[in-house]
Amino acid sequence: MAFKIGQKVVYPNHGVSVVEKIERGSIAGVEQTYYHLRLLSNNSKVMVPKENLDLVGLRALCPTTKIRGLFTTLRDGNIDTYKDWKGRYKQNLDKMKTGQLTEVAKVLKNLRLVSSKKSLSFREKKMYERAKYFIVSEVAHVKKIDEVEAEKQVERALESSMEKRMADVEAC
Repeated sequence: MAFKIGQKVVYPNHGVSVVEKIERGSIAGVEQTYYHLRLLSNNSKVMVPKENLDLVGLRALCPTTKIRGLFTTLRDGNIDTYKDWKGRYKQNLDKMKTGQLTEVAKVLKNLRLVSSKKSLSFREKKMYERAKYFIVSEVAHVKKIDEVEAEKQVERALESSMEKRMADVEAC
């Protein structure tokens, strides 16, 4: 997949980034084309070899229709649960690495449910924050709203999911 200079893209686990330049370069004697990205979350810069774009999961911002699907997933009350912390962490880490909104939404819902019952570990708190920021930043850029409003929308959807989950548990 080819991206253009100035295009906003999603770098899994880091969120929305901007392609600042594309140029040939040599690192450790290997000549190749590099995409120079600026991560919008912290203004840091990353170089990704063109040959590795698929490997790292770099992708274009999703279309508005996918954002609607994301909110459907966030609100639906279906939340994956795991028996133990290690299994949960591994599953969530694998989902985060995909960089796909619906997978990251599942992580966010799972960790939100766990945090409603007990404190998250330090690593899970960090994962929760990354998942939330990842979703909020893409929603904000796709919908062309500020991140504060995007976060409010995500929070409302999460609350809806938690309420549906609790209603389902009480019904059983």
